[in-house]
Amino acid sequence: MSRSRREFLAQGSLGLLAAAIIPQTTEAAQVPQTPGAPPAFGTAPPVGPAVSPETFAAAEKLVQVELTPADRAQAAGNWQQSMATVYERRVGPRKVAIEEAIAPATVWNPVLAASQVGVVAAGQFHLGATTGAPLPAHEEDIAFASTVQLSHWIHERKITSERLTKIYLQRLEKYNKQLNCVITLTADHALDQARRADEELAAGHDRGPLHGIPWGAKDLLDTAGIPTTWGAEPYRDRIPAKDATVTQRLNDAGAVLVAKLSLGALALNDVWFGGQTKNPWLLEEGASGSSAGPGSAVAAGLVGFAIGSETQGSIVSPSMRCGVTGLRPTYGRVPRTGAMTLSWTCDKLGAMTRGVVDTMLVLNAISGPDGQDDACVPSKLNFAAGKSVAGLRVGYFPAWMKEAPATAVDRAALETIKKLGMVPVEVSLPDWPYDSLNIILFAESAAAFEELTLSHKVDELKMQVPDAWPNTFRQSRFLSAVDFVQADRLRRKVALEMARVMSEVDVLLVPSLRDEALVITNFTGHPSLTLRAGFVEVTEARSDWAPDPKHPLPKFATPRRVPYGVTLIGRLFEEGTLAQAGMAMEQAFAVASERPAGF
Repeated sequence: MSRSRREFLAQGSLGLLAAAIIPQTTEAAQVPQTPGAPPAFGTAPPVGPAVSPETFAAAEKLVQVELTPADRAQAAGNWQQSMATVYERRVGPRKVAIEEAIAPATVWNPVLAASQVGVVAAGQFHLGATTGAPLPAHEEDIAFASTVQLSHWIHERKITSERLTKIYLQRLEKYNKQLNCVITLTADHALDQARRADEELAAGHDRGPLHGIPWGAKDLLDTAGIPTTWGAEPYRDRIPAKDATVTQRLNDAGAVLVAKLSLGALALNDVWFGGQTKNPWLLEEGASGSSAGPGSAVAAGLVGFAIGSETQGSIVSPSMRCGVTGLRPTYGRVPRTGAMTLSWTCDKLGAMTRGVVDTMLVLNAISGPDGQDDACVPSKLNFAAGKSVAGLRVGYFPAWMKEAPATAVDRAALETIKKLGMVPVEVSLPDWPYDSLNIILFAESAAAFEELTLSHKVDELKMQVPDAWPNTFRQSRFLSAVDFVQADRLRRKVALEMARVMSEVDVLLVPSLRDEALVITNFTGHPSLTLRAGFVEVTEARSDWAPDPKHPLPKFATPRRVPYGVTLIGRLFEEGTLAQAGMAMEQAFAVASERPAGF
C-alpha cells in the first residue's frame, strides 16, 4: 500500500517525484494504489474527534458561510481523513514546538515593486546648531529638558551623566507611586552606565549625541540580566540572557537605561499585572497604551526619552493623550530582534520624547538591519533640522476633519500649515472595510501566543473582559484561513491605494485616533509622527477599553484641560520629511513646553 496523503505531506521537502521511491508500507486503512499514481487528498487514516453535519451547521455561524445539507454531509464525511490531519503539528503524535524566535516564512514588504524608496544609500543627517541655554538651577527644569538640550549640557560638561541619572532615578521613585509606570527600576545598572559614560567623555571618547542620556524601555524590549515581563503575569519572572538589538544599539550610543516601563499586558492598552498606568495630566484616567509607561514617564519628566512599540496605535495613542511626541518609524527600518512579538508583519519600535527633533536623534541611533530581523531592510535617513517647509504638500481628508474624532485643534492645525507656507491638498481613499485587515493581526497574535492560550495560562492576565487578549486569542482560533489570505490580498490593494495618495503629497495630516488612519498606515507600514498641537477640555475620563456599565468612567463637573496631539503620516522611509514638517508645526503651535501640574 502507498503512504497516506498525511505521510506524504510530512515528507513535503522530498517533493512529488521523491514520493515514487518511498518504500511501500502496509496499512489496513489504505486502498490499493496503481503503481505510478500519486497520493490523493482525503485518504489518511481518520484522526481527531468525530464531526457531523450539525457540527458544520454551527460552525457556519462563526465564519459566515452557508452550506447546503448535502454540502455539510460531504464535508463531515471525510473531515477526519482530510482536514483533521493538518492539525498534527499541534495535536498529533508528531507534535512540533515552534520556538519564540521563529518568524513566519512570508515577510511583509511595504515597498511596492515599482518603488525606489528604501534603497541602500548614505543618508545625510544634520541636527543643526545645539542650543546654548544655561543649566537651570532647579532639577525639575533639567528633568523636563529635551534630549537635544540634555546632550548639549552633558557634552559641554555643565552636568554629568551621573548627576542627571540620579535626578531621573529620584523622580522615578517619587512619582511612580502616582503613575504606576515603572515595572523595574534599574538603579545600579544605570549608575554604572552613567559613571562609565562620564569617564569616557573625560577621556575624549564621545559616543555621540545620546552619550550619557538616561532613557526608559517599554518592558517588551529585552535587557540582559534584567527582567523583561511583557506586562503579563505569566512572564513576570522572565529574565532574558541577551539584549535586544535596539537595547544594544542604545548601549553602544552611550545611553543610560534607568527603567523598564509599563505596557498593557502583551501590548494591549494600559493595564498590566501591577495595575493601570496613569496619565500625568489627568490622574483619574489611564495613560493609554500599549506604550503606557513610556508615554507617562516622558510626559512627567521621569526619563530623557523612551522606546515604545506600535502594532496598531500603541505609540500614537499614549503620545496624544500624554502630550508627548511619538515617532512610529517605517515598518522595516528598525530591527525588532529581542522585542516581544505580537504581529510579525505590523510590529514597529520607535521613540517617544518631548520634542520632534529628539525622535530623530533616537531613530538615527537605532536604524538599520541587524542580520536577524528578516523584515528589517537597508535604508537611508535624510534629515536637516530647520530646513524650510515652504511648498511641502500636506494631504488631508476633508470629511475626516469635519467629524469626530477630529477636534478644533485638528482644524486649527490645517490652518497652521497654510501659514507656514505648506500647501494643503485634498485626498481620498476608497470606502473599503479596512478593519477587515485585522484578520491578519488577530491570526498573527493568536499564533504568537498559541501555547499561552492552549495551556490556559492566558487566564492569569488581569483583564479578562471581552475586548482583552484572552478572549481575542481564543476567538481567533476560529478565523478562516481563506479569509486570512483574502485579507492579505486586500492589504496589497490598500498599499497600492496608499502609494497613489502619497505620490500626490509629501505628508498627510490626520486626526490621531481616526480608526481608518491607524489601521491603514500600520498595515501598509507608513511612518507617523504624533505631536502636541494644543489643548482640549474633557468632562469624562477616557479609556482604551470598551464601555463597561458596571465600571463607569469618572465624570468631571468642571471640565479638565488636557493636551491634544495631531498626527502626520509620511512616505515610506521618509521620516526626515515628517520631522521637517513636524518641527515647523511644533514651533508654530508653541505648546510643547507646558508641563503637567504636580510634576
